[in-house]
Amino acid sequence: MSLKPKSLLKFFIFPLQILTLLLVSCSFDYGNNQLASKDQPDIVMQNVEYVRVRGGDPVVRFHAEDAERFEERQIMNLRNFSFEQFENHGDDIDAMGRAGQASVALDSGNINLGGGVIISVESEDITIETSGLDWQDKERRLLGTPSGDVNISRSDGTEFSGRGFSADARSRTWTFTSGVSGSYVEKEEKEAEEEGDNYP
Repeated sequence: MSLKPKSLLKFFIFPLQILTLLLVSCSFDYGNNQLASKDQPDIVMQNVEYVRVRGGDPVVRFHAEDAERFEERQIMNLRNFSFEQFENHGDDIDAMGRAGQASVALDSGNINLGGGVIISVESEDITIETSGLDWQDKERRLLGTPSGDVNISRSDGTEFSGRGFSADARSRTWTFTSGVSGSYVEKEEKEAEEEGDNYP
């Protein structure tokens, strides 16, 4: 099953790209750190917040309860990670998401989200929920866990889920390979039902 929900991909992938740019561009001078174990973080931060501003207006905000950076392994681990994307000069939140944890590969820009992932885009009236997602930066692909269900819903009653989820940012398509079920409400069908409700 293949779909083309362009807007959610746009709203979700943009914060991931900003997160990758932020974490990859950070560098620190640790001095002589030869005795440090590669299993011990080189830097630990708590209540990390980052706001990206464009033209004086906030564009996206990230928050993590804890962040650990492993310089030798080129990994940044985040706990209780969340983001908000703004519109109308920062007055409104249009997209938001959260994950129990996130792991960012600083050399490749790949991101693993786990511990429960929820992403919502208000302007598109769409929500995605799943146990985990992988962002492959070079391929510009978003993948669900192999055995994990991905659930997508809208307030109009559209709701479906499946396994083997993947999304291609270049073609802006979603694909499920198995276990797809649910229902899709066409806009015209919904409007006809609402008009019918006005008659006795």
